[in-house]
Amino acid sequence: MNYSFNRNNKVFIVAEIGNNHEGSFDLALEMVEAAAKTGVDAVKFQTFIPAKYVSSEDSVRLERLNKFKLSNEQYLQIAKRAEELGIVFFSTPFDLESAAFLNKIQPIFKISSGDNNFFPLIEEVASYKKPTIISSGLADLGALKYLVDFWHGIGGRDENLIIMHCVSSYPVPVDQANLRAISTLKNIFPNLIIGYSDHTLGIQACVLAVAAGAGVIEKHFTLSKNQSDFRDHQLSADPLEMRSLVTQVREASILLGSGVKNLQPCEIDMVKLMRRSIAASHALNAGQLICKEDLTWVRPGNGFSVGRENEVIGKKILRDVIQGELITKDNLI
Repeated sequence: MNYSFNRNNKVFIVAEIGNNHEGSFDLALEMVEAAAKTGVDAVKFQTFIPAKYVSSEDSVRLERLNKFKLSNEQYLQIAKRAEELGIVFFSTPFDLESAAFLNKIQPIFKISSGDNNFFPLIEEVASYKKPTIISSGLADLGALKYLVDFWHGIGGRDENLIIMHCVSSYPVPVDQANLRAISTLKNIFPNLIIGYSDHTLGIQACVLAVAAGAGVIEKHFTLSKNQSDFRDHQLSADPLEMRSLVTQVREASILLGSGVKNLQPCEIDMVKLMRRSIAASHALNAGQLICKEDLTWVRPGNGFSVGRENEVIGKKILRDVIQGELITKDNLI
C-alpha cells in the first residue's frame, strides 16, 4: 500500500501496537484485526534486533526483547493481513538492518523519540524517500531545528517529514502533556505536518491535539489493560476506547472545518431573517421629506441595508408609511 501525507488528508490515526503482543504472533494478528474494527488508519509495530538495540550488559532488557521479537516472516504476514483489512501497516526500526527489511514491506516509516538524534538511522530511512514520522520526545526546540536542518541536508523533502509532539514518559502526567507545543511547532515549521504521539492515560489528549492542529494521532493499543505487567498496556487504549477515540477525532476534525472565515451554507437562508433594514421610526406622510430622525433599523434584512441611509435621507415618501414599516425603493420619489 502507498500513502502520502498532505494537509488535505483527514487526520491519520495510528494504533501503536508496539510490543503489546509480547512476542505472540497469533496475538499480534488478533490485535491488527481488532484495531481495524475500531476505524484506525494504520497499525504500527516495533522491529529490532536486540543485540543491535541495547547493551549486552543489560541482560534483563535483552531477555525481554528476545521474548518480544517477531521474525521478518511474521511481519510479512502481519503486513499482508493489514492490507487485506484495508489499513496501513508500518513499524519503527531500531537498527539499520531492520530498517532495510521494513523498506521492502511498508509505505511509511517512524523514528522513535529515543532515536530522533540517531542520525545514521535517520539518514538510512531518509534514503528510502518515504513519508517518515519522527517523534520529538526528549528533544527541545533547538534539537528539533537541528533535526529538520539535518533532514534537509541529506536531501529529505518537507512533504516526507512529519514531526510528532511527544513527551517520553510512561504515562505522561496531565500537567506535562504540553499540547500547546503542537501550535508552536506548526508556527516554527510551517511546511511540515505536525502530529501527536500520546502517552497519557485516556483519550482526551488525542482529541484536544486535533483541535491544536495535529494531522497525525498515535495512541498505544492493547486488547486488555490488564494483559500483563508490561507497562505499555496500562497507558494503551483498549478496543472500546480506541473506537471512541476515532469517533471523537473525526468529529473534532469536522467541527474544526477549513479555518476559512466565510458564510456557511447553513447561514444563507438566515441572512434576510437576521439582518436589519431601514424603516420609519414613526408614521410618515406621503410627500414628506425624510431626515435622519425619521429612520430606525429593524428585521428582516430584505430592504435598504444598514449603511445605505444616504440613499434614503433627503428623498420624499410616495405614500403614507406606518411606524416600523420598511422604507422601500418603490416608495421613494
